[in-house]
Amino acid sequence: MYVLLLSIALAIATPQDSQSTARKNPPLLPSLEGEDPHRWLEDVLGDKSLEWVRSLNANSTEVLGNGPEFEKLRKNLLSIYDSDERIPYVSTRGGYFYNFWRDADHKRWLWRRTTPESYEKEDPEWEILLDLDALGEKEDENWVWSSARALPPSYDRVLIELSRGGADATVTREFDVPSRSFVKGGFELPEAKGGASWIDKDTVFVSTDFGEGSMTESGYPRIAKVWKRGTPLSEAKVVFEGQVSDVAAGISRDHTPGFQRDFAYRFVTFYTNEVYEWKDGAMHKVDKPDHCDATVTREWVFFEPRSEWTVGSRSYKAGSLLAANYEAWMKGERALEVLFTPSDTTSMAGFAATRNHFILNVLDNVKNRLEVLTPSEKGWERKPLEGVPAIGQISASPVDPWESDAYWLHLSGYTTPSSLSYGVIDDVEPKTLKQLPAFFDAEGIEVSQHFARSKDGTSIPYFQVTPKAAKGKAAPTLLYGYGGFEISMLPGYSAAIGQAWLSRGGVYVVANIRGGGEFGPRWHQAALKDKRHRAYEDFAAVARDLIARGVSTREQLGIQGGSNGGLLVGNMYTLYPDLFGAVVCQVPLLDMKRYTKLLAGASWAGEYGDPDEAKEWEFIQTFSPYHNIDPLASYPPILFTTSTRDDRVHPGHARKMAAALLSADKNVLYYENIEGGHGGAADNEQAAFMSALAYTFLWKSLNQKNP
Repeated sequence: MYVLLLSIALAIATPQDSQSTARKNPPLLPSLEGEDPHRWLEDVLGDKSLEWVRSLNANSTEVLGNGPEFEKLRKNLLSIYDSDERIPYVSTRGGYFYNFWRDADHKRWLWRRTTPESYEKEDPEWEILLDLDALGEKEDENWVWSSARALPPSYDRVLIELSRGGADATVTREFDVPSRSFVKGGFELPEAKGGASWIDKDTVFVSTDFGEGSMTESGYPRIAKVWKRGTPLSEAKVVFEGQVSDVAAGISRDHTPGFQRDFAYRFVTFYTNEVYEWKDGAMHKVDKPDHCDATVTREWVFFEPRSEWTVGSRSYKAGSLLAANYEAWMKGERALEVLFTPSDTTSMAGFAATRNHFILNVLDNVKNRLEVLTPSEKGWERKPLEGVPAIGQISASPVDPWESDAYWLHLSGYTTPSSLSYGVIDDVEPKTLKQLPAFFDAEGIEVSQHFARSKDGTSIPYFQVTPKAAKGKAAPTLLYGYGGFEISMLPGYSAAIGQAWLSRGGVYVVANIRGGGEFGPRWHQAALKDKRHRAYEDFAAVARDLIARGVSTREQLGIQGGSNGGLLVGNMYTLYPDLFGAVVCQVPLLDMKRYTKLLAGASWAGEYGDPDEAKEWEFIQTFSPYHNIDPLASYPPILFTTSTRDDRVHPGHARKMAAALLSADKNVLYYENIEGGHGGAADNEQAAFMSALAYTFLWKSLNQKNP
């Protein structure tokens, strides 16, 4: 069977040229009962698997990546990704602004810092702390930056997490900032999912792979320990344990001056959790429903219920934001202050704390507005955040929540280059410090919001970005969506889309389908598990609306999605093939029979259901693209892209789907980056190449008359 599959793959010269071998044999398709002829492709680093991958990579590069137009686009995208004019976003630590950066000379990230005064300059003076390119060359490793946890109040010691090739699993090392070097004999963890966080200079909490039984079924740590400097990891003492069936468990310290506390957590499922305070050697559970998130900030605890929550004689809607005094709550008092209640058109996008205030971000019909909430003896006062424009995507984050009421204001829109402003609540209105340059000409581009009617009558919003050249006629159109995990698709500036799509006359559309968070938990829960089909019906409704309005035609309408969005477009491909002219499916989930057994898949059972439960597999199989391939169907051309180093969504999903479709003689291209993690690329060159492949494929497929 392996030899047969490989011969099929090697016989493919172009997307249209899959001839004799596939047609002389019946298609190799999976069965609903579990037989999987392509399971061998789940062997991520196996010689046969990688030989198959390289053969298809070569074919896709030959078809898409060798012409002058492709090379021009790739170079344009790389110049954007490497541009020194990008905004250097920062975090505040001990009077410095810290930044992670990569460009043409530093492909794997620089970690650097500057002073607040220098940051205000057009060209700040950066102090280099760690160069990952130099480190990788020295150690012969393909290090990619993951995270850094600094120890307050001096922030001189940092726990740095490095990834090989962009994977989620990381290596942890202790770094000394003054000497710009790793600490010999310091805290260090081998490669694993998890990591460490500071208690004090000589003590850390650690959650990692301690050996057999220490990880959850989802592949994350379930045990948290206290580890003392100078002792072997094997002597670290257990302080908290979750269950093997949990998504993950761990513990960390809140270092807020005057409010230092240790909090442990169990993510029972992706959407349910338990929170405990570790105090005086014991765990004290924060009383709340498992569906409710709890955030402790200074003297306050904030609750965000995902379902209706009744406390005493009062009920609170799902998606509300509630506040209580933390110490009083832990003593049994149940006084809750309502800070936000969702409506039919509004949801909470988030909230952030400064020293004396809280900034609430509300979405109203998928448009942001910011409010300042201030606790007082009379209760919580509220007012709009002054000086904030009512355009595009808007968010605010604290500059230093322990010390000031200063905040960063982030602005972005489809045609408005991103900007970063600095303001102080009740003192300084936001002042723009950094502005992304215009990477494409937005003159004449129109941004509009529309609504499509889904199958069950629900109104589905979507944004449409129309270049001047496409107005008044049907044009190549790229429809993007996600529809999962309560993640909202908001307007934002994308230089890559502007250069690769809008500048060529293509229309860009983003669908706010159910499963996302645009209207809070109710919007998300409307497409959970057995209701998953609603997300796909919503997406189809938007596609039909674009065609009915004359924006595009079936032949000119392409779709793109990644991860859960890859599952989305995979289902659009198998369930609605007559609606689309081309599909780009990136780092996708596609085999919903085995997804819980592949890498982090078990953690998403709360989103999709458990295929090992017969009743749940009955509905899951209806949205498992791998199991819904019809060898007699007429499918649009499709490009799969993924990453060998993706240890979140297994590359086997894309591999097996492509192999099955190729065996059925369908129009398929496939490209797998050998590095890249779940983001698909480990550096800017790889990102530019992968993006250029996708946009070239779409433009050629949707614009056959003028490719």
